[in-house]
Amino acid sequence: MTFDEIMQKLEELGSEQTKQIYANHGVREPYFGVKIGDLKKLVKFVKKDHELALKLYDSGNHDAMYLAGLSVNPKLISKEILQEWAEKAYWYMAAEYSVAQVAGESDYALELSREWMKSGEEMIAVCGWSTYSNYITITPDERLDLIEIRDLLNQVKNTVHQERNRVRYVMNGFVISVGAYVAELTEEAKQVAEHIGKVHVDVGNTACKVPLANDYIKKIEEKNKVGLKRKTCIC
Repeated sequence: MTFDEIMQKLEELGSEQTKQIYANHGVREPYFGVKIGDLKKLVKFVKKDHELALKLYDSGNHDAMYLAGLSVNPKLISKEILQEWAEKAYWYMAAEYSVAQVAGESDYALELSREWMKSGEEMIAVCGWSTYSNYITITPDERLDLIEIRDLLNQVKNTVHQERNRVRYVMNGFVISVGAYVAELTEEAKQVAEHIGKVHVDVGNTACKVPLANDYIKKIEEKNKVGLKRKTCIC
């Protein structure tokens, strides 16, 4: 399918009800309001066309941008394009999912996450923490820098409640990722989770909730799934 055909299909799949839900979460025009499940049905038409995926993200249309994140090959995307994607990720779904999941599987996961986490721009910092969290979920422990991850856990412990709104959310998610996917650091992640307790995030006019990191990690333990890596972070 061509770019115009994909955009036409997105418009057909959109609905006012879904548009309103997205609006409550912070999406701004242009967008059609396509459900994530319907976006996933279009992945097969984009996945083999890297340039088409990049064009969809560049459109600035939320639905097209999210579809691009589901479809692009993270091993083909350049560091420069990922930087551009992060700069265009004006709201949390683009930052935490579209950008971070692709970056987490790219060859620049650590380089960019380290840079982005230090950003004064909230959504770019969100990209950074979420990218590192995604990287942890798919990377064998022997390739992880456990000293750096410990330092980041301590950073969360000491600063999470003073951070910017969505940064607080992804910092909390980072603790969960470490506790769930890095067996050697599970106990340390639980200690940090216990220390930070409930993390308050303004989720706007939505029913979203911030998970309690300690409870989440314990559920993973109960299922005997600590340390089980994912095959992909793009979903």
